[in-house]
Amino acid sequence: MVLLKNFKNIFLIPELRRKLFFTLGVLIVSRLGTFIPVIGVNIPLLGEHMKRATSLGGLLGYLDIFSGGALASATLFALGISPYITASIMMQILGMSVPYLEQLVKEGEYGRKIINQYTRYLTVFLSIMYSFGYAVYLEGQGLAFTPGWAFRIIFVISLTVGSLFIMWLGEQISLFGIGNGSSMIIFSGIVTKFPGYFIKTKALIDAGSLELWQALLILAIFIFITACIIFLEKGERKIPVQYARRIVGQRIYGGQSTYIPFKINTAGVMPVIFASSILNIPLIISGILSQRADVFRRFAEWFAPQGILFNAFEFVLIIFFSFFYTALIFNPDELAENIKKSGGFILGIRPGKKTAVFFNYILTRIGLVGALYLACLSIAPNILNALFRMPFYLSGTSLLIVVGVALETSAQIESYLIEHRYEGFLTTGRLKSRALR
Repeated sequence: MVLLKNFKNIFLIPELRRKLFFTLGVLIVSRLGTFIPVIGVNIPLLGEHMKRATSLGGLLGYLDIFSGGALASATLFALGISPYITASIMMQILGMSVPYLEQLVKEGEYGRKIINQYTRYLTVFLSIMYSFGYAVYLEGQGLAFTPGWAFRIIFVISLTVGSLFIMWLGEQISLFGIGNGSSMIIFSGIVTKFPGYFIKTKALIDAGSLELWQALLILAIFIFITACIIFLEKGERKIPVQYARRIVGQRIYGGQSTYIPFKINTAGVMPVIFASSILNIPLIISGILSQRADVFRRFAEWFAPQGILFNAFEFVLIIFFSFFYTALIFNPDELAENIKKSGGFILGIRPGKKTAVFFNYILTRIGLVGALYLACLSIAPNILNALFRMPFYLSGTSLLIVVGVALETSAQIESYLIEHRYEGFLTTGRLKSRALR
């Protein structure tokens, strides 16, 4: 009853209720596009081909998870949000290395608008490249009714327009909804596959191909991994900050003590999303070229989503993007300067430059733990898939995205409830963070 009462509190806040319904409506629209097939593709034959690919955990099976099944049916939204995310990553990297883009970053809102426009142009280019590669792949597998340039042009235009529309929907969620738009769309695409996993597992148990104890063991392992993700996502290191007393006129300011929380995983799920988007490029290219040359076919086998080479690259990329994204959103020098201007200091450390060095030291140590945690958890289900005969293919990347986005969204809802003096979203009344000392 307490949980039901706390859940009802969500709908008592007009702004939060409006944001939730808007987000839900946009997600429904994004899912409707996954049922509109592109003209010229043999959908029944493609479905059989994708079933084999998914069961083997190959390239198409891996990519189909992030499209929520749209890739398996060659629908308008088959590319999903991946081209936009990849374009965003490239622009952020270029913004730290190209002088012109570096200057735009420093120009505030004006520069951000121009960079966003460049990101959209790059999204168009990547969408064309991805969709053309997919069209060539379908022709090579004999899945196109009338192969040729007419089919390729129609296919590329359809998927590119669908990808741009998904990008626009994600921006609308970020502006008027709840949560990060790109993450929410990826989250919805992955979650829609879960009922099929349970149905397939039950069918295998009924057919005698999978023992009940094996299914329960797989479920227990995924529950344990999910619990580890939640446990570590809430972990943080609290840095105490003391503010000196100041007398202004007849008033006394400061004198209190507070703290700055440093989360183990400062970057959230974005490093996982970035790594998976970057890995999509060699996966798609190798999958296309493998049909034309034996050397690329051999590379595609080595770089399979469950292969050692793929998992090694994913491990390294997640660590890199964890530090990269943390550097983008967190500036130790600026934080130290703001604390100094407010009359604050950390006991035993000089304000200013020394404090910035201390923050950087703490961030590096905690960031390394968080990066290793993300990387290990992302490849853990892939290792399980190799050791056990899994009835479905669920990558660690997708599991991390689902849990991470759910935690971030629930935290935003929690902040709305607390701001309006309602009980928290959880039965405990608050989403508590665990302090690591």
